[in-house]
Order: sequence, then structure tokens, then C-alpha cells
Amino acid sequence: MSQWDAPWLKISGRVSAITPTGFAVTGMSRFARLGDCVSVETSSGLVQGQIIRIEKDQLLAKPFVSWADFHLGSRVWYGGRITIAPSVAWKGRAVNALGEPVDAAGELTYGAPIDPIAAKPPIPLHRKQIDDPVKTGISAIDLFTPICFGQRVGIFAGAGVGKSTLLMQMAMSSGFDQVVVCLVGERGREVKLFHESTQLASGKGLTSVIATGDESPMMRRLAPYTATTIAEFYRDRGDAVLLIVDSLTRTAHAAREVALSAGEPPVARGYPPSVLADLPQLLERVSAEETQPGSITAIYSVLVDGDDQTEPVADCLRGTLDGHLNLSRTIAERGRFPAIDLLSSVSRLASSALNEEQLKLVSLARALIARYEDSFELRAMGAYQPGADPQLDLAIKLVPSIYELLSQDQTESENLEPFAALDGLLSEAKG
Repeated sequence: MSQWDAPWLKISGRVSAITPTGFAVTGMSRFARLGDCVSVETSSGLVQGQIIRIEKDQLLAKPFVSWADFHLGSRVWYGGRITIAPSVAWKGRAVNALGEPVDAAGELTYGAPIDPIAAKPPIPLHRKQIDDPVKTGISAIDLFTPICFGQRVGIFAGAGVGKSTLLMQMAMSSGFDQVVVCLVGERGREVKLFHESTQLASGKGLTSVIATGDESPMMRRLAPYTATTIAEFYRDRGDAVLLIVDSLTRTAHAAREVALSAGEPPVARGYPPSVLADLPQLLERVSAEETQPGSITAIYSVLVDGDDQTEPVADCLRGTLDGHLNLSRTIAERGRFPAIDLLSSVSRLASSALNEEQLKLVSLARALIARYEDSFELRAMGAYQPGADPQLDLAIKLVPSIYELLSQDQTESENLEPFAALDGLLSEAKG
């Protein structure tokens, strides 16, 4: 039996230093591991924290709360690894990053404890083939950036272009057995709206993991790991799971604060190396092995700072994910939603999701849209002359109807047969 498994052994230390970003503990370094949990005695009870740095004579930890009333000399107890214990009873519930209930539905029923951080991605050569298409009911996605069960897709957007609304539409999709939503760094008002609206509209009871913007960076950093662990639990039961994380950028911001507190140097626009290294490890976990009957389809929102598509987090994630949807502020300002830029958005599994005829149809539509958008300034200046370019004439005639087909607001029902409608619109172009 190891020293961490002995139920009769309690390890403790004392708070030796307190800073705005964490606290130091002496007397515990030789027993501790990075990521382990500690509990500090305060006048209002025990306050949990996590070890982020270990030195010979002391360790550094950050609390899971934004403020705690401990002081120099406060007793600190070693707590081992952080675990959560999801069960089927969590469906329809809202929990925080530590797996504790934050709704008004009473106590949770717990299953077997799982370490949300230690889980490893499946071995690459043992992974399940991803080739079974999902019908999301959102025409722009199903036509131009189709998704397969088990795929990982990023929604890249600046603030205020309809990102949250699109995520809510996807959460209501009828193609999944379970939906797990992780809201990181969001405003409390939007959290309540998202959770209650999607619960009511979907009728399937989603599981929400919530870490609002006022919570500590430790909670905001941990929340996506907790949500992924819950999704893995449902997947291992054989369910088709939709995992939505909004947003990975705010997760990276929280991880940056933790890493800087631990003494890591900033190397990429203020981000320490561990932040950009940990994100791909988290994303790779949603894959399934060949022997696993279920799947996790993951949708990650990426809040692009200043609409800069080359900022470090967006650049790192775009190369890791299996596809990306770029939301355009220009399209949103024109009043077309979802504001997906069809020409710059990509699904790397489109050839697996669509048959040959569908691929040709989408390619034709994309070419017409490209021609239409390229002529925007020409048409705006009044310099366009009908009849001078038959292909452009056709694009100007058909593309507005294509845009009308692709426009869907949150109240519209799912369109599960968009190809028939698109085929009808493009019959003239095919002829």
C-alpha cells in the first residue's frame, strides 16, 4: 500500500506565504504531486486548492475559490487526486467544475470516482473510423461543413456574431443520445438562459458544467476536463454524445493565469508553453477506440480576440481540430444567421460525410457563392453590366436564394433534407 492509499495516514503542512494568486505550504513537498488537491482550514470551513508547483522546501497551490480567509500558519491537509463521480442521474443537471450541483434539483447521485485530468487519449492506431454523418438540422453546416459522429469542430468567432445562438441550435439537434455542455467564463445571465432554454427546447435533458466569469481561474481551467470526463462516461455506455465547450479561449485565459502564477515564462503573446501544449491533449481525449460502441462529437467555440484569426489559441486549435466554422462579423451585420463564412469554413471529413453527387452539388454552390462575393464591390458601385459574364449573371440570380435557404434562426425547426432544396435551386446551373 502506498502512502497515498493509506486511509489512516493524514498528511498536513502549514501556510507559509500568501499572494494574490496563491499560497505556499511547507511540510508537504515530499508527499505531493502536481495536480493533487489540498484543503486549508479557515474560520468558515475547509477551502480546497490544487498544487501547481513543488519545490524542495515548499509547494505552491491555488484555491478553487476567488477569496478565502486563511492566514499564515493555517493548517493545510493533503487530499490526493481530484475526482468526480458521474452517473446516469446527472442527465438534466447542472454541476460546477468539481462535480458539485449548482442547480436547485437537490443532491446528486454519484457513480465511481474518476480523475478528470489523468485520462489519456486512445492509441491512434486503435481509434474508431469516423465516417458516419450527423444531421444537425442546420442547413449551412449539413451542406457546406458536414459533421460525422466522433468529429471535433471549432466555431471561431469574435464577440457578438451569433456564436452562442449557433451553439444553442446545435445543442437542440435530435441526432444525439446525450448532450454535455460546458460554459466557461460566461456571464451568469447567459448561463441561465442557455441551460434553461436548451433543456426546454431539446426535451432530452442535457448535462451542464458551469464555471462563470466570476469564479476562480482554477475552476474555469478545470471545467472542460470535467465536461469531457462526463462525456466519456456516457460514451462508454454506448451513447452518441454531443459535447459543447464554450469557450476554449476562456479556458486558455484561465490556464495562462495559473501557469504564470506557477512561474512559467510567457512565450506566445503572453501564453506560457504549457497552455498551448495542454489543449491538444484535452481535445484528443474525445476519440473512441474501435471496441467502444459510443462516440463523442465535440463542438468547441473559440473566441477570436480582436477578430485576429492568427492569435496563438486560435492558430493552435485550427491545426488540431477536424474542421472549423468561421463566423463573419460582416455577414452578421447583413442580418444573415448563422453568420458562417462558407468560403473559409472547412470540414476535414466532408468526403466521408457526403456522397459523390452531394460533393459535386456543394462544389457548384460554393463556386457560385465565390463568384458572387468577388463581385460585391463591382455591384455596389453600379459597374456590373448584365450579360457581360453569363456565369456571374447566374451567380447573381441564384446565390440570394441559396442564402435564404441557409438562413435559420433559433426558433426554426431542423431542416433534415437540405440537399433536395439545394438541388432544386441549382437545377438551372447544372443544366
